[in-house]
Amino acid sequence: MEAQLEDSVQNHERAREIKEFDESKAGVKGLVDAGMLKIPQFFVTQSNDDEMSASSYIHIPVVDLIDIKDTTRRKNIVEEIGQACEIWGFFQVVNHGIPQEIMDEMIQGVDRFHNLPNKEKMEVYSRDVSKKVRFYSNIDLYQAKSANWRDSLACQMAPHPPNLDELPKTCKEIIVEYSDHIKKLGEILFELLAEALGLKSNHLIDMDCAKGHVLVGHYYPTCPEPDRTIGITKHTDPDFFTILLQDHIGGLQIYHQNAWVDINPLRGALVVNLGDLFQLISNDKFKSAEHRVLVNRAEARLSVACFFTTHYQSFNKLYGPIKELTSEDSPPLYTETTIEDYISYYNFRGLDAGPALSYLRL
Repeated sequence: MEAQLEDSVQNHERAREIKEFDESKAGVKGLVDAGMLKIPQFFVTQSNDDEMSASSYIHIPVVDLIDIKDTTRRKNIVEEIGQACEIWGFFQVVNHGIPQEIMDEMIQGVDRFHNLPNKEKMEVYSRDVSKKVRFYSNIDLYQAKSANWRDSLACQMAPHPPNLDELPKTCKEIIVEYSDHIKKLGEILFELLAEALGLKSNHLIDMDCAKGHVLVGHYYPTCPEPDRTIGITKHTDPDFFTILLQDHIGGLQIYHQNAWVDINPLRGALVVNLGDLFQLISNDKFKSAEHRVLVNRAEARLSVACFFTTHYQSFNKLYGPIKELTSEDSPPLYTETTIEDYISYYNFRGLDAGPALSYLRL
């Protein structure tokens, strides 16, 4: 009885602290700026020492997209991407067509936003998923077992982009410009992925897989106790795929063959990782890999993730295993779902609740 009462008191205190943190609208950076030396208990992550170790000697594939219009070269690129998606679910691309100065400015734009005075950032702080532009900390703040040491600026850029005046003044031009580049690259990758699955190059685009994308600028502040929390807990992405722009700090890791592998920043490269929806439509031919982000004491980390998904914009289109990839010997492994329903379920569970795709498995 006493133990139950103690748990009740602790749960009440935790709920109060989370609510207070959320209502401050200052995010994790607000805690750091206030000089906090000990992280709040609701950020503390329970993990064992083995989970914290990682290998820097294994590297995910790097695919060079140069001369992609050359027939022989394109065939080699498709084979490389297919192998990467079967084995890793992750790869990096270089010579992808996005100028380095555009990528640098995108990182700088996200940095400018997150370093604005709290009063200015508060104007776009929201947990309303219907808003096209919003600043928040931890999309699953009220569901997760432990909060992550991260703030985010999310912008739904397609298929129905926000008005220019809805975007933050400090980075609106570069968000639009970078988003346009990412849309073109995304369509190229959907063609290559379709070919890697043995489909016609326009198959996935005709399925509207490339119809939407959400740009999220993450900020991982310096952490006074980096061994007690994490930037993003182990998870898979609830989209078709994600194109990630990293800064030079590092901290991204992929879980591969029962070990964590560092994805060290490579200047000029973009990281591509498949999401749950791609694993679903490929009927497990390609994998959605678990990954996480560590934080550090010395320097803040920035990244820009572009999630190819229509997100909460409802279109009622059902996605399931592609018929051309199924047969009597390889029957469908998943039931169909809409993107909106899947993401709602994914966020309701929280990032640290384990693989969400399993609930659609037949």
